[in-house]
Amino acid sequence: MARFNRIKVCQTVAETGMVPVFYHNDLEVSKQVVKACYEGGVRAFEFTNRGDFAHEIFGELNKWAAKECPEMILGIGSIVDPGTASLYLQLGANFIVGPLLNPEIFKVCNRRQVAYVPGCGTVSEVGLAQELGAEIVKIFPGDVVGPAFVKGVKAPMPWSNIMVTGGVTPTEENLSKWFGAGVGSVGMGSNLFPKDVIAAKDWGKITQMCKDAFAIIAKVRK
Repeated sequence: MARFNRIKVCQTVAETGMVPVFYHNDLEVSKQVVKACYEGGVRAFEFTNRGDFAHEIFGELNKWAAKECPEMILGIGSIVDPGTASLYLQLGANFIVGPLLNPEIFKVCNRRQVAYVPGCGTVSEVGLAQELGAEIVKIFPGDVVGPAFVKGVKAPMPWSNIMVTGGVTPTEENLSKWFGAGVGSVGMGSNLFPKDVIAAKDWGKITQMCKDAFAIIAKVRK
């Protein structure tokens, strides 16, 4: 069962403005990354369902995080079908994120009052997601649609709470474009977790990158 309800999840994402997106097949590496992000100010973290037995890693990671990073809201990403969503809900996922919009996933998540953030690439998909109950819609892939798409959606639908993932980098130039276009938050993956930094197990570097990203977000939001 989720430790955080969907209202708390959405508020946290809105307040912090950034959700790290990460997957690794090593549980200990995953723990260290979550801890580093937590110390850097992250309070909503998306682990992705991208490898064999990813659910086993997530289950252990979520139990560990509840003790070691008690304020961390751990969710699962890359979910494309209701069966997989149900599996992760049983493991305590606090939110579900997908690269696409699947109406059947809403049924599973809404029943348990868990936030579902579907991936949308058209205005019609954004509208459908909102109709089905999405508090946050994910624009994906961000590097394909670009900030102009977000601005275009917000013009006739200013109530839209948009998170963008894909093509987001922890730089002032990049983040100012996205937040300037009207996103409420960003999902940041590989650009926040350089392979060489992970390989070197330089967890302090990850913490500092998170702090720097939050500082930029605070600046560009003004």
